[in-house]
Amino acid sequence: MEAEAVVKDWWLYHGTGEGADRRARLESGSPPPWRDFTGTPDPGYAPPGCEGPAWERTRRRGEGYVPDEQEKDVVNTALHLRRPLLITGKPGVGKSTLAYSIAADLDLGPVLHWPITSRTVLRDGLYLYDAIGRLQEAGLEQLRRPSAPVGRATTAPGALRADAARDAAPPAAEPGPAPAPSISRYLRLGPLGTALLPQDRPRVLLVDEIDKSDIDLPGDLLTVFEDGGFVIPELARLAQEDPTVAIGTDDDPDAAVRVSQGRVQCRYFPVVVLTSNGERDFPPAFLRRCVRLHLEPPGEEKLALIVRRRLGIDVEAGGEYQELVRDFIDRAGDGDLATDQLLNAIQLRLAGAWSAPGDRDRFLKTVMQHLTGPTA
Repeated sequence: MEAEAVVKDWWLYHGTGEGADRRARLESGSPPPWRDFTGTPDPGYAPPGCEGPAWERTRRRGEGYVPDEQEKDVVNTALHLRRPLLITGKPGVGKSTLAYSIAADLDLGPVLHWPITSRTVLRDGLYLYDAIGRLQEAGLEQLRRPSAPVGRATTAPGALRADAARDAAPPAAEPGPAPAPSISRYLRLGPLGTALLPQDRPRVLLVDEIDKSDIDLPGDLLTVFEDGGFVIPELARLAQEDPTVAIGTDDDPDAAVRVSQGRVQCRYFPVVVLTSNGERDFPPAFLRRCVRLHLEPPGEEKLALIVRRRLGIDVEAGGEYQELVRDFIDRAGDGDLATDQLLNAIQLRLAGAWSAPGDRDRFLKTVMQHLTGPTA
């Protein structure tokens, strides 16, 4: 089928896995001059690799995605230009899953996920600072320090001689204020900040449902996308006394990656995937900095490929599963459906659920309930 057969020499992302050679091309490729960044990696920091539970979640979710030729063209355009990829489309068409597919196909490690709400601000994605926790710790440290003696209560002769000896000695220094606890314990990079750490291999960052954000967030992201870095003011203010501070990451609060002069500067711009359900428009300045992809609901051929890859079932070989695919397409004409609703239906039939002949209508209404439209 075309979705599996078409391959172009310039593609880095194929959506088929086994991408070690293509990842090497990705790492060694020359960026556009205006996307060439100069961050220096911390030799003591190793980002998560292709192992462990987080990677398994990324791999399992990404391997089931079936991109068509147009999707591969647009994704690879964003990879070569090192620009964010803005994906629009109806709920359930696979916008978020495409980010996992890119990471799984090119072995780029676990996806960094930044879910957006109406209250999200730029700093939530860059870093987290527990200022209250640091202040409380400083107060507790002050209470733990011994205080100076208030006066002498004894007048015994031995005590008087001891007092005279003390008075002749140089006065002891009064205890000073307690030093503030290290700021590194209270700072942690967010998903966007972690993605911008200087590395020779990009991380994949999923900025999910950016259309739900406050109106200012897309504009606030412009400078970060252009500069490929940002400043942590709390560290910049301490740069003269403590020029390099080790802080945690979104993957691991104990990772202790070193940040110099309070600035995080990428070396390879991350693979940024932004998804939108079309609930709002974006300013032209934001759109100009993105490569855009609109996903249409999959047709019968693509649905068959998805079922085969996800569940290992050849739809064309089983009449019952072909009927479920057609039912899904027919019902999608009256309101939006998500692809995973079809997968749920087939999974239930594999388990023998809803097997009575008279249950079919109720079965379809239960597992393929519309997301939009009059019956949603």
